[in-house]
Amino acid sequence: MEATAAAQTSASGGSDDIDAQANAFRESFARVKAEIGKVIVGHDDIVEGVVLCLLAGGHALLEGVPGLGKTLLVRTLAQVLDLTFSRIQFTPDLMPADISGTNILVEEEGRRSFQFQPGPIFANIVLADEINRATPKTQSAMLEAMQEHSVTVAGKLHRLHEPFFVLATQNPIEMEGTYPLPEAQLDRFLFKLLVPSPTLGELAAIVDRTTGSQTTPVGKVLGGREILAMRELARAVPIAPHVRDYAASVVLATHPGSEGAPDISRQFVRFGSSPRGAQAVVLAAKIKALLAGRFNVALEDVNAVATAALRHRILLNFEGEAEGVATEDVVAKIIETVGERQRSALRV
Repeated sequence: MEATAAAQTSASGGSDDIDAQANAFRESFARVKAEIGKVIVGHDDIVEGVVLCLLAGGHALLEGVPGLGKTLLVRTLAQVLDLTFSRIQFTPDLMPADISGTNILVEEEGRRSFQFQPGPIFANIVLADEINRATPKTQSAMLEAMQEHSVTVAGKLHRLHEPFFVLATQNPIEMEGTYPLPEAQLDRFLFKLLVPSPTLGELAAIVDRTTGSQTTPVGKVLGGREILAMRELARAVPIAPHVRDYAASVVLATHPGSEGAPDISRQFVRFGSSPRGAQAVVLAAKIKALLAGRFNVALEDVNAVATAALRHRILLNFEGEAEGVATEDVVAKIIETVGERQRSALRV
């Protein structure tokens, strides 16, 4: 009896501890959003998506026309977090060494030697501004850093600072002088977020905030240790087998040749998502569950993040591009089809 009572007390204490950690997670997330909201008008979904990517340990790609505040959002995020920040302006003449760094010749006490000079990639938050303006050779310099969190120069491996987060921006409409990101690099972004134009009310608020004499200061909310701890908590969120299988089914349905692919995938999709898409969906869904006050992943969490996690991992075929099909429509139809199949299976 005493052993049973002790076990119950321990389990209760563990549950209380988990609840406290989940509440602290939500409060920290809300504080970051609130501080960013002092500067950024609207774009609540974009802000949440960016912070979610950071806490999931992934990277984010923001796509939108110039002047929508993409760069300002990243700068504000860096101010809110007690982390190092660097900005890389991608241009056609930018070289890989300008990003990763290079060995330079130094002379000390009459002796010459090569010494590694770190590039701007060595920061916690890296803004890759207009990433599609650089040549593919320079874009490829980001691949190892984003996937392995390391840089290799002259055969020597250099580890990047943790937490490491790349937030890239690109312009979707300016084709001259741009180089579309290859699928291998797109796949390394956890989310692709589309930044919309502001509404009338939001535009009026932007004008008021940016044309006056006063600026709104933002305070530091989180540091590196807190962010790493929040990442560990997010990964510890359990996911039931049927929810995990649902997420996997959604990703597999993006492949036109898979057994469960809906008609829209078979007709308009050339290639579907890689396994990184499933990883992105599950990790992001775990954070959505925490933000909803649950320490378990639900189907609605998967649905909420699927579009941002998969829209850049689906490659349309010629017919899909000619018909003007959006990858968001493909994901929406897949969610509808896979969800209906699962509901039918549960009824049986």
